[in-house]
Amino acid sequence: MKNVMILGGDGFCGWPTSLHMAAMGWNVLIVDNLSRRSIANRISAASLTPISSIEKRISAAQKIGNINFVNCDIAIQDGLLKETLASFKPDAIVHFAEQRSAPYSMLGDIERKYTLNNNICGTNNLLSSLVELNLRPHIVHLGTMGVYGYNDVYGEIPEGYLDITIKQTNEDATISYPADPGSIYHMTKCLDHTLMQFYVKNWQFQITDLHQGIVWGTDTEITKSDDNLINRFDYDGEYGTVLNRMLCQAQIGHPLTIYGTGGQTRAFIHVSDTAKCIALACEHPANTGEKLRVFNQVSEVRMVRDLANTIHDQTGAEIKYQENPRKEAAENKLKVSNQGLRSLGFEPVLIADGLMSEIKATVAKYQDRIDMTTIQSKARW
Repeated sequence: MKNVMILGGDGFCGWPTSLHMAAMGWNVLIVDNLSRRSIANRISAASLTPISSIEKRISAAQKIGNINFVNCDIAIQDGLLKETLASFKPDAIVHFAEQRSAPYSMLGDIERKYTLNNNICGTNNLLSSLVELNLRPHIVHLGTMGVYGYNDVYGEIPEGYLDITIKQTNEDATISYPADPGSIYHMTKCLDHTLMQFYVKNWQFQITDLHQGIVWGTDTEITKSDDNLINRFDYDGEYGTVLNRMLCQAQIGHPLTIYGTGGQTRAFIHVSDTAKCIALACEHPANTGEKLRVFNQVSEVRMVRDLANTIHDQTGAEIKYQENPRKEAAENKLKVSNQGLRSLGFEPVLIADGLMSEIKATVAKYQDRIDMTTIQSKARW
């Protein structure tokens, strides 16, 4: 049995991934400081679905497979992190332990500093601790498509690297795709990428950086199997991803909140596919001594207003266009390669496959828990 340490395994993507890998036969150790729960309390934006305590979650999960939990803040408690690494000796580490919301990272001074300190210090503490312990597990880091920016200026977005011709010498070269972050959160993922490149070059780490699209859905077959395994569902303006948020709004008769023209084109992936892609990356490690491996973890590319129109056609929900609170292009085109994960066997779930009905059912079941005051985003930038 192989050991996998899942940092941030209590979160929206981390929890279903932890369950999926335990069910596959991995020995799973979740390392988490439960900060996502604390942030929900701080901004008064609880999950639509009732989340069990971590103790009840782990107890229920142990019926699925071998899974345990350590409470550790990897951005601060590097001593405890090092002790845990030394005793568990992971074959793979999945790094979800980062503040994941772009709007939250732009709320104000506290949130900007927290996002930067938490995300960057956590990543460096992990890598530096492994150097000191002389451990080299394969690291799978959850990045974001937002590191690329959202345009097709270079054509289809490749996986991490861009082939160019140097004008001065007429020589061909490969460079990291030019970063264009749109928030503090996205910037931390760019910095993570540079940190990981450095550790790969200097200490021969095996690292896969997964640049993920916007996650939609909330359930997997495992999370649906027990009330104590249920995953979180964010619908608020800071943490609710756009498709989940609009489907929730439609269910309760709230206008669909579309920023600007709704011409933002983005990459999407279902939460169950996140778990599957992470497992695929863990099962097929990057080669030692090669450059940082990058996969684009996306299923499809869709325009926000097209999604809104689809929901309108299905539900009759009103579409309300608002002034965009964010600094972003009003309209953009986007093409994305996802051949890396497809070559490992990834077959994506698409929005048209009908799983939107699952979200509607979840919202209908728990709609009495909705706090209407949290629906609008408070972040402005």
